[in-house]
Amino acid sequence: MWVFDATPLIYLAKAAQLQLVSNLEGQCYVPQEIHTEVVTTGLEAGYTDARRIQQCIESGLFEVITADNSPLESRLQQNPNLSDADVAVLECAGSRDAIAVMDEAYGRTTATVEGIETRGTAYIVLLCAKRGHITVSEARETIDSMIEAGWYCAPDLYTKLVRKLETFDE
Repeated sequence: MWVFDATPLIYLAKAAQLQLVSNLEGQCYVPQEIHTEVVTTGLEAGYTDARRIQQCIESGLFEVITADNSPLESRLQQNPNLSDADVAVLECAGSRDAIAVMDEAYGRTTATVEGIETRGTAYIVLLCAKRGHITVSEARETIDSMIEAGWYCAPDLYTKLVRKLETFDE
């Protein structure tokens, strides 16, 4: 199972590559807080990526879920560096033994401390290329498209991603 934060949803949608998540094993979830932030607010602002995400939810690619008011959620809410959306992603992933898909470093560090597995947006693109769901060229175009749309990728990470993709091409 996979629980998605806003950034991976937004940038896969901006790159028109949300369908990549259909290649993941297990159900893909979007916490209600993320849905409100990305879809509801995004549609009100006229963002086309919000509509793409909404369509994927309507088609069943993602299921919208709510946090469980668990002790984990209570503990996470005490952390002033986590947004309500971050708390929801981590709580939903932790309570369902799912993988939190998030790019933000602080959230990922917190997940590690709490024993929650994380993956980032780039992981999904690389995994799909490695498994042959998309070509290496398509994976590179997806990453470049996300960066052009505003996705932050440190230069050293970009170099590592490109090198990793090149190993799939061999």
